[in-house]
Amino acid sequence: MKTYLECLPCFLSQALRAGRIAMRDERAIKRLLDEVGMMLRDIPLESTPPESGRLIYQKVSEMTGNPDPYREIKQESTRAALARYSGLKEWVSRSEDPLLAAVRVAIAGNVIDFGANRDVRLAEEIEEVLEKDFAVCDDTRFRDGLRKAPEVLYIGDNAGECVFDRILIETMGKPVTYVVRGRPIINDATREDAVAAGIDRVASLMSSGTDAPGTILHTCSREFLRVYRQAPFIISKGQGNYEALSNEPRPIFFLLKVKCGVIARDMGLREGDILLKGPS
Repeated sequence: MKTYLECLPCFLSQALRAGRIAMRDERAIKRLLDEVGMMLRDIPLESTPPESGRLIYQKVSEMTGNPDPYREIKQESTRAALARYSGLKEWVSRSEDPLLAAVRVAIAGNVIDFGANRDVRLAEEIEEVLEKDFAVCDDTRFRDGLRKAPEVLYIGDNAGECVFDRILIETMGKPVTYVVRGRPIINDATREDAVAAGIDRVASLMSSGTDAPGTILHTCSREFLRVYRQAPFIISKGQGNYEALSNEPRPIFFLLKVKCGVIARDMGLREGDILLKGPS
């Protein structure tokens, strides 16, 4: 997916949000915004939003001196999600269709996104997703692919969201390799966040090697690329991974909630839609 003009003010807004988390000096934050503003001039629209976002957040880390400004927020997100784990696990087990219910739970976790969302009302937004109709639901192809695949490559998205992914992993009953970011970026999940969510108890953990807010393949490690290119069945969580992988000719199923107008327009959907979208 390409970068749209509407992405540019969003990048500036994200830089401001991260700057306020990492610093209190208004003049220092203004200098950060000045630098990011000058960077926007050189961002090609042909690049994906995660490629551009990677450069923006590198600048944020450089100027704030903080490589992980969202660390405490990520930890709190995980604690909040773990508090809901047992109830959601029981809801899935009682469902007439536990697999689709677990997919819905995983998508519900995608509301925990501090790149796209300033405020996350976790309980209310989870409840909304659990009751919402799918805008796209390729569940038949998902089931068929999962049944035939000996293993699953699961590309994670945000910290806290990992807890909801764990429920889907447990429900699928297949060996899973769960992929996290190589380094901190926004509130995206790293190995530390996945372990805190208990993912290491139900799946093998792997770093993609990237420090981008999406799986930009040319920034990923050789080890990850080898596994990715051989994977018979891939689950991709969240908007950033969709932005980076939407044109990839691989057996990828995208699970996400549409949280911005640009993604909605690119997909021909509406903000707030939820989807389980198979490969084209």
